[in-house]
Amino acid sequence: MAILLSFYAFIAIGIAEGGLGVLIPSISETYSLTSANITLLFLSQVTVYIFAALSSSILSNRIGLAKTLLIASITLALGLIIYASSPYWWLMVAAGSLLGLGIGLIDAGINSYIANRQSQADLMGLLHGFYGIGALLGPAVATTSLALGLFWRSVYLVFALVVGLFAIAMLCVVISDYKPLTKRIKKSDKTASANLGQALKTPTVLLSGLLLSVYVGTEASVGNWAYSVQHISRNTPTLIAGYSVSVYWLGLTLGRFISGRFVKIWGANRTLNYSLILLSLSLIAWWLLPNQLISLPLIGIALAPIFPLTIWLTPQRIPTAIVPAAIGFITSVASLGAAMIPSIAGYFASRFGLEVIPVLMIPLALLMVVL
Repeated sequence: MAILLSFYAFIAIGIAEGGLGVLIPSISETYSLTSANITLLFLSQVTVYIFAALSSSILSNRIGLAKTLLIASITLALGLIIYASSPYWWLMVAAGSLLGLGIGLIDAGINSYIANRQSQADLMGLLHGFYGIGALLGPAVATTSLALGLFWRSVYLVFALVVGLFAIAMLCVVISDYKPLTKRIKKSDKTASANLGQALKTPTVLLSGLLLSVYVGTEASVGNWAYSVQHISRNTPTLIAGYSVSVYWLGLTLGRFISGRFVKIWGANRTLNYSLILLSLSLIAWWLLPNQLISLPLIGIALAPIFPLTIWLTPQRIPTAIVPAAIGFITSVASLGAAMIPSIAGYFASRFGLEVIPVLMIPLALLMVVL
């Protein structure tokens, strides 16, 4: 049951994050925003997300993973409800801190839980595959709702309901004292704070964090801006542009479900190398061939193995005692990329036009090759 709840949690946070890209034009119209202004919504999440991911191992050590996830899911649902009802732009931006806190605790906590199950190599890919399911459902729900004439705020009420169901499930887990999620795991004689300090001094952890920062920034930039590029800049019809974003997330989802098979054939490092080659070629195609739609799902497939394999390899590269703290740090640093890179892309788009976004993604892929 713990694994199933983990999968559902990642569907929930995938939905919460994935739907934003399709809703950006509607939100911008409601609050009279530019491409640069809307990026405040990305930035509002990052500081609290970093704090949440870094403190996840400490909090889980003290109160258990289940209570941590319960707090996180309630916080996330509240943030989504404010998104759905806020009459003021500044209030919506402020509510982003609630999303950052909720998603950060869920992301780091469950990644650590799954990463420690090294006997099941496919599990990490499956976990992030379920994130992809949520991420493709988000744009699909948003696109369908807008096509039916519904206001964008109603979409966030649906997202809040999905997260609320997870909160109810975690409340039941806490009440029933389900041991796989409620017990406190102590992996060393050091405190959780001391393990975090050691993780921050480990070069492997720092390098992995940098890699995933660039990766998540690329993934988020494509997910958040592809709809605007296709619909506003390239005049792709609304439905096709919206569902093309879902197909991007579908490619990422399928890639994560099957990545474990390729790891068994090629090994983790070679799988990552082939993925980065495909990513570079697909991004070039998205830039140079604007009328085709196949590049977006290929970008998703290429991105798919990078995050789960990096997380899955972490316990093999560092001392067991610092794994939860290390994964918390890695995911928190990754969130910097998720906030900063789409924001920078939005700034350049406001100055040079939306077509600059596919161009900006190419050097990010090359940087990942170097890392």
